[in-house]
Amino acid sequence: MKFIDYVEEKIWFIIFQIIVVFLITIYFKLFGLPTNALIILDLIWGFITVTYVIVSYLFEKKEYENIVLIVDRLDEKYLIAEILKRPRNFKNKAFYYALKKACKSMNDKIVDLESNLKEYRDYVESFAHEVKTPISAISLACDNKEDKLIKTQIKKIDNIVEQMLFYARSDSVEKDYFVKKVLLEDVVHTVIMDYMDTLMQKKISLDVYNLKNYVYIDEKWITFIICQVLQNSIKYVNKLDKVIKIHSEENKNNVVLIIEDNGEGILDYDLPRVFDYGFTGTDRQKQYSTGIGLYLCKKLCDKMNLEIKIESKIKIFTRVKIIFPKNSLYK
Repeated sequence: MKFIDYVEEKIWFIIFQIIVVFLITIYFKLFGLPTNALIILDLIWGFITVTYVIVSYLFEKKEYENIVLIVDRLDEKYLIAEILKRPRNFKNKAFYYALKKACKSMNDKIVDLESNLKEYRDYVESFAHEVKTPISAISLACDNKEDKLIKTQIKKIDNIVEQMLFYARSDSVEKDYFVKKVLLEDVVHTVIMDYMDTLMQKKISLDVYNLKNYVYIDEKWITFIICQVLQNSIKYVNKLDKVIKIHSEENKNNVVLIIEDNGEGILDYDLPRVFDYGFTGTDRQKQYSTGIGLYLCKKLCDKMNLEIKIESKIKIFTRVKIIFPKNSLYK
């Protein structure tokens, strides 16, 4: 709040004081008051007016800065009306009343939206759980008939449903999150077995080693993240010699799981955006991408205090690193 702005706000008050001084000076001049006395009177009046403006500015500036500080510190800005003190100024009372009404209306709207969103998420979760049963039945029937083509398509449908389920849960990870000590080798083995048919069908070689490291994580959520990364690797390994490497490294402060493919790679200017919602890249087969998988991986990793990074060189490799902390707080 600048002083010049405050002066502009008080300009009519200042003009009124000048007019009053002018009229008083004329009035006393008519009664023969000495000029020196009139000058002293004008100076005293002007001093009082200037002092009042400066002091009132300092008080209002302090109140202004206090309100700005409270708003900046408040996470839910729409609750500001519940924190601010009721003003004494007649004009500000009207603004305070309007603010209270606006915030109440906003709070009611937010409650309604959150309720509707929760109902929608619950429905999506319920739908995903229900549809998995017939998908599993169809997959089993395909096993009996050895129909690889239909089974492959069923697997794609199952992956999409799984992705939808985890997307619905991604904003409330803590409600379905159980941390325990997990051996990376067991998790990776589970994921590989789930995609074994696809890997064999596409003739992709796996180079899996050094996974005897333990991490503290929810096994279900980390399995989903690894599945999403492996799906991408399988999708974009399009060379004659198709290889996916999976291994881990143990450092002083963390354990790093590395999944690397020798496929198309990612352009340098696409790398910063690979975790953005809906981003499919400019060099890959967009018709087969949704841009949801890596977005979900990043979102879930952030929720679980993990770190995920991608390194790539076009037409050479893409390397995904999932970093698990080893500090005592995480344990």
